[in-house]
Amino acid sequence: MAFCFRFGVLFLLSLRTASTLDVPTGVLQMECRERYFMIAVGLSFAGDKPRFEAVDSTGVHAITEEYAAECGYTISLLPVLGHVELRASYFSCHTNDADDEVFTFNFNLIVTRGGKQATYALNKTCTLSLPWSPREVTCEVNYMEVSVRSEATCPYEENGDSAFKPVLYSDWKVMFQRAEDQFLPMNLSEARKLGYVFALTDERLVFRTPYEQPHSFSTEVNGVPVEVVHAVLFSRQSWVVLVVDLLAACSMHNGSYDGGYMMWETSELLHSLVSPLNETEVSIGVNGKLVEKKVAEERGYTVEKINTTLQVSIPYKAEGGYRKSFVSRDLYEYYVFRLYLEQISVDEAEIAARLRFHRIIVTPLLPCHIFTENQTLLRERAFTIYLGGVPEDVVLVSIQLNGQEFTLPLSNMSTYNLTEVLHPNGTHGYTLTVLFDDPVVKLQFSRKALALQHILNVNYTLAVQPGNEPYYHQTAVTALTRVSPPAFDANCSESSIHFKLDHRPFDYFWEIAIGSDVLTSDLANRRGYIMSNDSQSLQLDVPLFTNGYKYQNVTLKGFSGTFEILVRVRETSEVQTSTVKTCLFSPPEFIMCSTDGMMTVVANLPLVVSSGGRTLRMSLMDNSCGPKDMNGTRALFSFPVNSCGFIFELGKDYVTYQNEIFYNKNYQNMVSNDVTERVIVQCTYPLSSLRQLFTMYRFVSDTVGVGKIIRTVQPTAGLQHPSRKPTAGLQSTPAIARHAQPIAFVPGVRPSTRYFRVSRVHNLAGG
Repeated sequence: MAFCFRFGVLFLLSLRTASTLDVPTGVLQMECRERYFMIAVGLSFAGDKPRFEAVDSTGVHAITEEYAAECGYTISLLPVLGHVELRASYFSCHTNDADDEVFTFNFNLIVTRGGKQATYALNKTCTLSLPWSPREVTCEVNYMEVSVRSEATCPYEENGDSAFKPVLYSDWKVMFQRAEDQFLPMNLSEARKLGYVFALTDERLVFRTPYEQPHSFSTEVNGVPVEVVHAVLFSRQSWVVLVVDLLAACSMHNGSYDGGYMMWETSELLHSLVSPLNETEVSIGVNGKLVEKKVAEERGYTVEKINTTLQVSIPYKAEGGYRKSFVSRDLYEYYVFRLYLEQISVDEAEIAARLRFHRIIVTPLLPCHIFTENQTLLRERAFTIYLGGVPEDVVLVSIQLNGQEFTLPLSNMSTYNLTEVLHPNGTHGYTLTVLFDDPVVKLQFSRKALALQHILNVNYTLAVQPGNEPYYHQTAVTALTRVSPPAFDANCSESSIHFKLDHRPFDYFWEIAIGSDVLTSDLANRRGYIMSNDSQSLQLDVPLFTNGYKYQNVTLKGFSGTFEILVRVRETSEVQTSTVKTCLFSPPEFIMCSTDGMMTVVANLPLVVSSGGRTLRMSLMDNSCGPKDMNGTRALFSFPVNSCGFIFELGKDYVTYQNEIFYNKNYQNMVSNDVTERVIVQCTYPLSSLRQLFTMYRFVSDTVGVGKIIRTVQPTAGLQHPSRKPTAGLQSTPAIARHAQPIAFVPGVRPSTRYFRVSRVHNLAGG
């Protein structure tokens, strides 16, 4: 037995069809195929439950599911394709058949939209495009149909000239056989009530039956499930008994999935009653159309013969199939193929049989891999996230950014943006861009990396179409950007240094400190700083001689004052950076009280110059302590506070050291006889307790002292013994020290120890 295996479409005769006028726009297709007529109607036009009716000279016949299987109609609702489809056999019940070559169809399409029903008349005439084979079997989705040529040669006539042409008289009966059993004969009207249809056309005898009828049976042929219906028609006409053996056998294989291929199987010989084959040709296609061998190879379709089993393989993503997304917690996809297979067999008697299969094979649910890709470039200071692998029937409807919902299309295109990206394979994607500075982005300081971490959690809401079935995809992206600690701008004035800091969103990761103290409004008030802080900037004005200054290069011409502001990590108080500003100051007169107990004074003493221009000798209370430098009327003194004949006053919280600048008595006759001027200088330091005055070995203060220059006016004769009647004074800080329970100044009195420590007290005005 020869086996001929081929792909392709048989060369068709020209197809002549009669056009139908006024076809509704919702009717997508009305096509004549080789053995059936097809109508496709869009679901958007047809509504939820479209219906069809067959129309002929006897009236209108509703095509229900049961009636369709009996009368040669197949109605398929195909949401994957977006349409409903009607296939009608050329031998269907209400088709006008002219010589088995011209077939006229008349249908009513009934749709319901908006609660209103509309009926559309659809009709078309199809002309046979391919001659009938002696025996043809159609294995449709819902029925089996077999037709044979009604003029056949009697097998027992040697010359083959004798022939008969059976006619379905009322005395025709049918007997169904199943394996070795046979049922009682019944007339054709009884068989019709059971769903069996027998019809005699001009040249064909047609038998049609739905699947799973009482007289059908299932079997296996080489592992392939097969459903068989064996009907024997017989009639006694005169002295001749006419017998017609009608056999319909169809593979019921549901298809399988293996390694990315959809598999479907049938047998070369579906029943033992079929004569051994001489030759078999197989053609394959989808959606009711066979394809040429070259096209099939390009798409990856294969048919392989294994013993007597024909195995069809189709790549699950091959052209001609349809995919659909499906949500079941995760997102899945499945592929649907409407397989169309034609098998032409020639037996030993050279009689050809044509077998056609219409089968729907579906893959199992396959994971659909939607992914996100972080395409962020730090130099652009924006997150760029690509959502890819989105199937064509899935759309993005909204996104959540750190819990904040945004519907599409996005409105704020200045700080975030979303664009769709299309791909040739049918998938698409979305590119989301969000600036680092967008308020929706979370910020977190990374102490370990000393960087600012930008955090964006994204929740995509997608919807499978049609139906808007939601699916959620989440991702989170972070980016580290090196950030510098806050930096102040600093400027000098005549009597202060001015600092300014423009706020940034992430500045709260740091704290501002002066020395070991955090800069607060309370600290600024206690130390005499002038501070303002709003949402835009922090401004700090630091007057000269307030706590925190360091002085260098003190001369009669002036000095340099340095003030430092520290920036520390808030969590650890670790110093990250500082702003140091040094300014040159030239006040005409000043006093400094350092933390190591040095008093430095520049005083303006115009009376020390005689009318003749001669400068008088001057000193402190200890006449051995003279000025370090003089220039005209200005003199510079620098000495330890507890030296040069000092006196001191002890209070509850303070100690004050005092000295005096006055002139040597040997020069009194050179000074005006009326009055003269003496200058008292003081440095006041806070105490923690009196005991510490005498337990430490050297003078140490946590803060600078508060200095004063006090001028006194009295008769010249009193220069040797200055009295304390101040008329004017200069102090080194705006915050004047307040002394509790003062002890009178004791001239020349010194403590028994040479050195002592002054501890810092925090609640002092100006301290």
